[in-house]
Amino acid sequence: MLWNKKFNYPSSTRTSINSVRYYEINNTKLPSVTEILKATESEHKKKSLLQWRRKIGDIEANRIMQVSSARGTSMHKHIEDYLTGQVKLDLLTNENEESLIMSEQIIQKGISNLNELWGAEVTLSYSNLYAGTADASGIYGGEESILDFKQSNKPKKREWIEDYFLQISAYALAHNKTYDTKISQGVILVCTPPPENLFQEFIVQGDEFIEYQEKFLKKVEQFNLLTKNS
Repeated sequence: MLWNKKFNYPSSTRTSINSVRYYEINNTKLPSVTEILKATESEHKKKSLLQWRRKIGDIEANRIMQVSSARGTSMHKHIEDYLTGQVKLDLLTNENEESLIMSEQIIQKGISNLNELWGAEVTLSYSNLYAGTADASGIYGGEESILDFKQSNKPKKREWIEDYFLQISAYALAHNKTYDTKISQGVILVCTPPPENLFQEFIVQGDEFIEYQEKFLKKVEQFNLLTKNS
């Protein structure tokens, strides 16, 4: 894998305004992609989450979410360290921690298809509308791509992860707008914890990718109306 630092990605800080997370880039505050998706999620999704909480109880639901969040954060850090050359893969294989084992799966079965890395954990923003952090940008399977790494407690089905596709579509729009790239593919690499340790790859491209970009921009409009009226 070639690391080509061809783009000057900006630094950013994060702040909260009325419990909404914003990125501050060059003295401009922009709502985060994840906050926009959260604020505009469907009633069906809200209802499903509420039903899940009622089924297992708030204490267990909070425990599961905290464990998943910590594991995901650790997994992302391991992968970022690998991508930026701070740790070698053979060092990961000697560890038994769940997040390390999951990182190894994503590195071996997914990142092995990354031909060229432009950046890891890169801050992106679009025309004063929104900002976010992409897990990686570069050329994957011969195509200019945005990559996102996810941990999951159970295997995913494609129809369950529309928000993932919206997220990477937003990052691709921002990257293309700012750096005049032609990113036409989003890649989601998912792994479940041991003992199953199942790796999944989801790719969105072509007309479907464009449709998700258009859907996200509509969500930005919806978010702006919500915050204006709140």
